[in-house]
Amino acid sequence: MSTVIEQPVEARLVAAAPRMPNIPATLRYDLNDPFAVRMTFPAPATLGGEEVCWTFSRELLATGLHSPRGDGDVRVRPYGYDRTVLEFHAPEGTAVVHVRSGELRRFLEATRALVPDGLEHTHLDLDHDLAELMRDAC
Repeated sequence: MSTVIEQPVEARLVAAAPRMPNIPATLRYDLNDPFAVRMTFPAPATLGGEEVCWTFSRELLATGLHSPRGDGDVRVRPYGYDRTVLEFHAPEGTAVVHVRSGELRRFLEATRALVPDGLEHTHLDLDHDLAELMRDAC
């Protein structure tokens, strides 16, 4: 059984221009970090010309499908019939993308098949993580 779920999604960048270009992005969930989701944008789609990866909680993504959530760097809210808005806030500015809610739901269902909601803690090796933390502190 794979411990990583990756799913390509089509994100639509909301820009000042009337045309909203599509951006290929990838959602990733790793059993080794069971609370987190990563969304990666390829280098050609970013201002700096380098791949950009945002990490945020799976719970934020799931609850943001139904009502506005987030007050930090990543915010998620429903938009219309089958769209979800993800906002990514950085010192350089804010990127706003629309993703089909169905794609996000499919991704979340796959992550829940790997780690059901509420059981994320059972996949953490706290003793190992604490040992690593202490090793780095010495």
